[in-house]
Amino acid sequence: MIQVTLADKSVKEFPEAISGIEIAMSISPRLAKDVLSVSVNGEVWDLTRKITENASIKLFTWDDREGKETFWHTSAHLMAEAIEFFYPGTKFGIGPTVDCGFYYDVDIPEGEQLSEKDLQKIEQKILELARNNNNVVRSEISKADAINMFVKKNDELKQELIIELEDGTITLYNQGNFTDLCRGPHLPNTGYIKAIKLTSLAGAYWRGNEKNKMLTRIYGVSFPKQKMLDEYLIMLEEAKKRDHRKIGREMELFSFSESVGQGLPLWLPKGTQLRMQLEDFLKKVQKKYGYEQVMTPHIGDVKLYKTSGHYEKYGKDSFQPISTPVEGESYLLKPMNCPHHCEIYKIRPKSYKDLPVRMAEFGTVYRYEMSGELHGLTRVRSFTQDDAHIFCRPDQLKDEFKKVIDIIFIIFKALEFDNYTAQISLRDPNNPGKYIGSKENWDKAEQAIIEACQEKGLNTVTELGEAAFYGPKLDFMIKDALGRSWQLGTIQVDYNLPERFNLEYIGADDNRHRPVMIHRAPFGSMERFVAVLIEHTAGKFPLWLTPEQVVILPISEKYNDYARKVSDILNISDIRSVIDYRNEKIGRKIRDNELKRIPYLLVVGEKEAETETVSVRRQGDGDKGSMKNGEFVDYVLNEIRDQLSGLYNLN
Repeated sequence: MIQVTLADKSVKEFPEAISGIEIAMSISPRLAKDVLSVSVNGEVWDLTRKITENASIKLFTWDDREGKETFWHTSAHLMAEAIEFFYPGTKFGIGPTVDCGFYYDVDIPEGEQLSEKDLQKIEQKILELARNNNNVVRSEISKADAINMFVKKNDELKQELIIELEDGTITLYNQGNFTDLCRGPHLPNTGYIKAIKLTSLAGAYWRGNEKNKMLTRIYGVSFPKQKMLDEYLIMLEEAKKRDHRKIGREMELFSFSESVGQGLPLWLPKGTQLRMQLEDFLKKVQKKYGYEQVMTPHIGDVKLYKTSGHYEKYGKDSFQPISTPVEGESYLLKPMNCPHHCEIYKIRPKSYKDLPVRMAEFGTVYRYEMSGELHGLTRVRSFTQDDAHIFCRPDQLKDEFKKVIDIIFIIFKALEFDNYTAQISLRDPNNPGKYIGSKENWDKAEQAIIEACQEKGLNTVTELGEAAFYGPKLDFMIKDALGRSWQLGTIQVDYNLPERFNLEYIGADDNRHRPVMIHRAPFGSMERFVAVLIEHTAGKFPLWLTPEQVVILPISEKYNDYARKVSDILNISDIRSVIDYRNEKIGRKIRDNELKRIPYLLVVGEKEAETETVSVRRQGDGDKGSMKNGEFVDYVLNEIRDQLSGLYNLN
C-alpha cells in the first residue's frame, strides 16, 4: 500500500503507484477538473507522473502560484511549437515563467525576421495546436543521448545547457511535433489552454551575458478561460496608464541619464521631497520603537564582505572591486549594509543589559544588474534600503520580531495597502549548500518566526527555498489596486552573521554569549517602494505624502502678490505649496494642474484678495467653496491628521 498525506494532514491509501490526477479524482471529479499540478514531498510534479512510495502531496489549481506556473510553462512550450512551425530551424534557449505569464528566448534562422506584426498569427497557431489536446509526455534521457539529439538539431544553446547537467537527471518533454529539454512540470495535455496573448518582443543576450549572442525574447500570457484573458487585457491597459516610469516623468519625480549610467536613478526635487517624507515618517516611527540612526560608507574592504559571506553569494552580481595604489588592497561598492552594522556593534563591549541594540540606516547599496534586467525604479543598480538591524538576546527575539511586524502594519495602514499576505520563507531542505550556518541555528530561527506569526494571529503561507542565504525570513506580499502582487517589507532572523563577526555580549552569568540578529526593511528599497506606490495610487498620493500639496492659481498677474502671501501662510504651517504664474486662462491652469495630481487648487482673484480668502478645488472632488486662509490651513492639517490618526504622535 502507498500512503499519501494530503495538505490537510489526512491520509489516503492506494494499492499501487498512483498519479496526482488520479488522487484528485478520488477526492472529487470537480477537483480533478481544476487541478493543474501536484507537489510530492515539496517538489512540483506533472499530474500524470506516478507516485511510487509514501509521500506528502499538495494539489495545485489556478488559484495557486504553482498551478499558474505549470500552466504558463506548458504555454511556453506550445508557443515554441508554433514558432517552429513558421520558422523551421529556430533554436530555443530558455522559456521560464515570470510573475504573470512566460517568455521564451529564441534564435530565429538567419534571413528570417520576427516582428510585433507576426505575433497574432503565432497566437492563432497556438490555439489551433491547443485544440489538438496533445498529451504532454515526460521522458528521461541519458546525457550522451541528449547531446547527440541537439547536435543533430545543430542547437548549440541546448548543448551548452546539457553539458552542465548531471547524467541521470535529464528529462525531455514532448507535445505534438515539439520536443525540448526541460525539468517540467507540465499540464497533462494542451487542451487546458483556452486563451493566449503574446504581449511583446525584446532582445536578450543568451544567459544574460553581454558577450553572448543576442536572442529574441517573446513574452506571453495564457488563461484557462477567454473571459480571464479579456479581464487581464483591461487590467494591462490600466497598468500602462499607471506605469511608474510614465507618471514619474509627468510628475517630474525621477529621471535617468545615459551619461550617469544605466540603472542609476536621479531623484528630481519633487521625487526627493516624496522620498524625504517617507523617510521622515519611518524615522518618527522608529524613534518611538527605540531605534538609533547610523551612517556608513558606500564602500568597504573586500575582506569585510568575505567575512559576511556576501562576496561569495553576491560577488558575481556586484560591481568589480576597486583597486587602490596599495598592492593587494581592494574595496567593494557595498552590496549590503549589515556587515557595516556588525562592525558598529563591535566598537563597544556589550552587557546583556545593553540589549537589544537597534540601529537603522537609509543606506545606499549597489548591485550590477544586467542591462536587460533593468526596469525603471523596480530594478536598478543603485538603491537605498530602509535598513535596520536589531541585536538581541535569544529570549528577546520573538518580542523584537513582533515589534517589527507592528512597524510594517503602521506603514501599510498609512499608505492604504490593505490586501497583503505574510509569507514565511524557509530554507530548501533538499539544497543545504545554498545556505550558511548550522542546522541547529536554522531550526531555532525558523521556529521563532513561526511562533511569532502565530502569536500575532497572522494568516501566513510557507514557501520552502525562499530564505535568505544566512537565515529564514517573513516577507509581506501586497496586492496593489490592480490586483498585482509585490514583495514589500521583509524581516529576517540571523544566527549566522553574529558568529562570522564574533559578536558577543556578557550575560547575567558573566559569561560571553552570542546575540541574535534581526534584519529588517519595511519598505524594502526606496526605489522599488516608490515605484509600487506610484502604480498603486496612479500618482495620487495621500495628502500627507504628496510632494506638492497645494497649487495657487492667480487669475491674472495683478494677484501674484496675494498668491505669494497665501503661499507664505501655508509654508509657515508646513503645507507644501507652489504658485502657477503662467499667463494662461484659469480654466487651462486648473486642467494642467489636475493632470499634475496636486490635491488642492486655490483660485485667487480680486474677491479673494479683498476678503483674505481662497476659492478651493479638491483633486477629483470638485469645488469646495470659499475659505478664509486660516480656515483652509486648519482644513488641510485636519485631513493630514485624519490620515495619520493613531499611527504615531505627530507632535
